[in-house]
Amino acid sequence: MEIGAETVVRFVEIAALSTRDSPRVLGEDPDHVQALAAVEDELPPILVHRATMNVIDGAHRLRAARLRGDDRIPVRFFDGDAADAFVVAVQHNIAHGLPLSLADRKSAAERIIASHPQWSDRRIASSTGIAPGTVAEIRRRTRGTAEVRIGQDGRARPVNGVEGRRLAAELIRKDPGLSLRQVARAVGISPETVRDVRNRLNQGADPVPAPRSERNRTVSLAARRRAPAARRAAERRTPPSERAAVVERLRGDPALRFTETGRNLLMLLNVHTLKQQDWDEIINNVPPHRVGVVAQLARDCAELWTEVATRMEGRTVGVV
Repeated sequence: MEIGAETVVRFVEIAALSTRDSPRVLGEDPDHVQALAAVEDELPPILVHRATMNVIDGAHRLRAARLRGDDRIPVRFFDGDAADAFVVAVQHNIAHGLPLSLADRKSAAERIIASHPQWSDRRIASSTGIAPGTVAEIRRRTRGTAEVRIGQDGRARPVNGVEGRRLAAELIRKDPGLSLRQVARAVGISPETVRDVRNRLNQGADPVPAPRSERNRTVSLAARRRAPAARRAAERRTPPSERAAVVERLRGDPALRFTETGRNLLMLLNVHTLKQQDWDEIINNVPPHRVGVVAQLARDCAELWTEVATRMEGRTVGVV
């Protein structure tokens, strides 16, 4: 149950209700209205903003009730303000029934940015069913800014995290025993950001990351330097067809095939039998905003497999 909505259901005169503030840019879908009107059972209660008598959720049900000739309809009332009522309308209409179109959701995000500029991109994205990056782009276009953003957890955090990171670094230096949450509460940043600051301090690095453009230049330079070594490593690797043949032979080993750990190992190894063109397709289809994260995970996995190989080679295996 959303905050501000009562649980009791009341029957309200249909003539007293309106749908003038719907998040649906093009209005209701006539086919969906007809389908609902054909239902013989009583339709579920609609949600109505008490102060304006505007329908928050259930415009299609209201039109269907009118089409059936009903005089009244079951209603639950919402008692928040008009701006919050619109947010609730969007949340309901992306969660069930006939979903909002992408244009409807983007339009709703633009309106929510204007009415709730202090909300974080992720919080607005969660309410409208679009990506946080899309919300950020809409915010830049509409200049919907605020000094502080409130996240999905209800906590306020500064838009410019540089000062928060520097304050966190000062607190950690003064009292290394403080917990992540204690520092986060004191300076108004997330515990995960505090963790990153602490890790950077432990590594002797600046608690504030370099600007993205500078990081990209550094990564590009490092990638160019790694390219010859990467090519040599690729030449040393076993061809995919040979790896696939080895894995296939391993499948025939009962010691692996009929044990849970053996099956898990075979499943993991099977991933590495993909052909080069399959890997190329995977790489080329990683969303640009996720490239850095996926690349780091790939490196982590490579290091893990290296450790696995080292530990296996270190085992003493008796051969009968």
